[in-house]
Amino acid sequence: MSKYKEIKGFKVQTLPNDTAASVVSTGTWSSGAALNQGRRNMGSMGGASLAAQVSGGTPASGYGALDGKSEQYNGSAWTEVGDLNTGRTNTNGCGTQAAGLNTGGYQPPGSMNNNELWNGSAWTEVNDLNTARREAAEAGTSTAALYATGNQRPASPFQINLVESWDGSSWTETTEVNTARNYLAGTGIQTAMLIFGGSTPPKTAFTELWNGSSWTEVGDLNTGRYYLAGSGLSTASLAFGGAAPSEVANTEAWDGSSWTEVADLGAAKSMLSSSPTGTISTAITTGGYPTPSQMAVTFEWATTATPTTLNPLNFGQVYYNSTTNSFKVTEQPVSGGAWASGGTLNTARRFAGSGGIQTSAMVADGRGGPSTATEGTEIYNGTAFTVAPNTLNTARGYSAGFGTGSTAVIICGGNSPSKDETELFDGTSFTELNDLNTGRQQFATATAGSSTAGLAFGGDTGSVTADTETWNGTSWTEVNNLNTARMQNIGAGTQTSALSSTGADPSLSNAVEQWDGTSWTEVAESNTSRQSGAGFGSSNTQAIICAGESPPLTTNTEFWNGSSWTEVANLSEARQGASSIGNSGTAGMIAAGDPAGAASTTASEEWTIPETNKTITVS
Repeated sequence: MSKYKEIKGFKVQTLPNDTAASVVSTGTWSSGAALNQGRRNMGSMGGASLAAQVSGGTPASGYGALDGKSEQYNGSAWTEVGDLNTGRTNTNGCGTQAAGLNTGGYQPPGSMNNNELWNGSAWTEVNDLNTARREAAEAGTSTAALYATGNQRPASPFQINLVESWDGSSWTETTEVNTARNYLAGTGIQTAMLIFGGSTPPKTAFTELWNGSSWTEVGDLNTGRYYLAGSGLSTASLAFGGAAPSEVANTEAWDGSSWTEVADLGAAKSMLSSSPTGTISTAITTGGYPTPSQMAVTFEWATTATPTTLNPLNFGQVYYNSTTNSFKVTEQPVSGGAWASGGTLNTARRFAGSGGIQTSAMVADGRGGPSTATEGTEIYNGTAFTVAPNTLNTARGYSAGFGTGSTAVIICGGNSPSKDETELFDGTSFTELNDLNTGRQQFATATAGSSTAGLAFGGDTGSVTADTETWNGTSWTEVNNLNTARMQNIGAGTQTSALSSTGADPSLSNAVEQWDGTSWTEVAESNTSRQSGAGFGSSNTQAIICAGESPPLTTNTEFWNGSSWTEVANLSEARQGASSIGNSGTAGMIAAGDPAGAASTTASEEWTIPETNKTITVS
């Protein structure tokens, strides 16, 4: 325990709850309003109780009266809205109450491939699934969804592992899951989905995680079951109800690496519907089985306590849990990290300057077409990019930046030719400050640096350079150089604790160096050599690197723990020249970039590793 105190330099705190689990562990289910027409096996969409919607299903009278009715919930009552064009049961849904999908299903004599789009007032038949099926898992939005596994009866085999991806106009087959099944549940988004439970047959506890390109088997449910429901994201979800084989009320919470039993539903139910875009803090479930009286019942999930937090960062901090009489340390398991789609930029670009964190960031200029152009400045609030009113005083691409938020970012260097200009963005406009001592492009900075304490290293001055400079808010100072000159390298950390990884020297490299505030030391090489990659981190002991050209372009992502590199969940799209944003190895993002060679993108992806808690055995 003293070792943790020495590393972090803080006092052990006494807390009544585990920091990462307190919200989930104190959540409870309460009764909501009844459906107008009780039924089971409905498709559902929307988020929490204020914006849920269900469609289709089987009413109490049975399969002879397949249903196309839709009902919306406003937190206090269900209201009937426009019917599906094709009534069916055992269907799936995703999206929001204002824009959603209802996909697949059953209608005698077998499975269906129907797909309908909801615009907030009516359903429209759009392009069908490639493979008819029912009892699958669906997640995402009305323009970007994933439909996984299912039952294609009467076709054989009944349970299948097929997955299809929806782009807003058509379905395309993509990578199959590891275990074929039906009657399962799914949460998340198109590029980061979690599927769990189901029937293989028999019932299963298997959980699989989708990272945008492949499926990985992760921690099983505590109770294997089918006909269950879920709510949340691939990194934080709830699983509830189901049959094992008789109906159960079990609720489990997923923290990115394992499932934990939490408060049960108010009644044991299966074939129930849920809020696919809900969260582990607020969710809703309605309808279901086994009795007609249960088919109209609604339950709402909400937390009853504010989570306990440790400042400034929970990660790695030791505390004393006074409830369980144990010392614990918060940790973030690498295996639980995942990429998810972030907001879309208004202007495509690559090799743009950037700074800030996942919830408050900016990007400036970059390359849009074949040559450097003024691509403008955009600000990110954690959800969407908006265009700033002013642009850099000196237009450029291949620049770098750092800063702790979108209102205090330094953009420096760039091309063409190599530039030394330094500018401060205050959230609205740019101010020119003192230049770099060595003008350069395609170099790295410490991503966790502040606008008054930065570090720049490597780059292209006409030839590769090892030059390193520190920024004090006013001017740049030359300090000890990298051991190996390189350009197109990836930076992470702060002015006194940084990491420089990969790049070109001028040949492709996987070399890594640590900065301790005074000098650079060569450390363990990354698993994948690359140039023009991206990354972010809190220090020289915690960082993420991703993307870049290996060649070819790569989705590979690696986590650095201070001594070694671990390959973790891949990006959904390979690219080079993406902008790096973030001040830790557990929460960051990349924006824009070049996924196809001189064809810039507007897409961004966000990286998150959830917290968990580990008991310390004191000997």
